[in-house]
Amino acid sequence: MADDFELDTDDLTRRMDGAIGALRTEFASLRTGRASGSILEPIHVEAYGQMTPINQLGTVNVPEPRMVTINVWDKGMVGKVEKAIRESGLGINPQLNGTIIMLPIPELNEERRRELTKVAGNYAEHARVAVRNLRRDGMDQIKKAKSDGLSEDDQKFWEGEVQEMTDKYIKQVDQLLETKQQEIMQV
Repeated sequence: MADDFELDTDDLTRRMDGAIGALRTEFASLRTGRASGSILEPIHVEAYGQMTPINQLGTVNVPEPRMVTINVWDKGMVGKVEKAIRESGLGINPQLNGTIIMLPIPELNEERRRELTKVAGNYAEHARVAVRNLRRDGMDQIKKAKSDGLSEDDQKFWEGEVQEMTDKYIKQVDQLLETKQQEIMQV
């Protein structure tokens, strides 16, 4: 019956890659003292009856290392975009110049750098939990196959495969975290 059981490792790999991708996106949104348009990615604005990312309401530029500008296309949306940035918790004070919103990126102090490393650690922990949940899903599939007649040797083989995959992705999360923390603490 279950002799032809084959765990869909491609699906597990794809889903674990998704967890790593989400972590990279969260890390990109962390401010490190250098300007980057990606800090605006998590911010959405109520526009035209739906929540819309800022980059779909205007052109995001980084004209200098410590400045991000947004050239809002619709004059009526400038106030909403500015309000969304103020309420986002980024700690950036937008400045208006017509339809252009300027976001000066302040220098990070030591205390703020430590806070950001903790935030990065939280993001990494969420990614680890996501990977572990996927591991559990894989193990559940193996247990179900075992109850359907999968041999014990095959069960051990597939459990080893899932664990090896999990270890690889957890190591990747740890490496990304270490790199991001070094970047944040760099003065």
